[in-house]
Amino acid sequence: QVQLVESGGGLVQAGGSLRVSCAASGRTFSSYAMGWFRQAPGKEREFVATISWSGGYTYYAGSVRGRFTISRDNAKNTVYLQMNSLKPEDTAVYYCAATYYTGSSRLDKYDYWGQGTQVTVSS
Repeated sequence: QVQLVESGGGLVQAGGSLRVSCAASGRTFSSYAMGWFRQAPGKEREFVATISWSGGYTYYAGSVRGRFTISRDNAKNTVYLQMNSLKPEDTAVYYCAATYYTGSSRLDKYDYWGQGTQVTVSS
């Protein structure tokens, strides 16, 4: 079992940058592919990015490709999401999640979820 705790959210102006982190407990972190999702008020939770267990494969939603970068440090049991050129429409609660499925953008393929961290982008 994996427990996930996100951090690093906050308020940033449009065009700015922010990095959110997700710390995992458990010795099997490196066995999981990891993903980031987000949920804006009144909207469904949506896929943002995913990274394979080794970090060698990444995949992004079209809305963030070229602006966001997912990475991981298995020695620190942590996955990151670097967000650049932020837009007001990026405002959401950001969740990290763990899965055995490499490259999946489907919420139902992820077994473990964090509690989320709020990211607010002002215009």
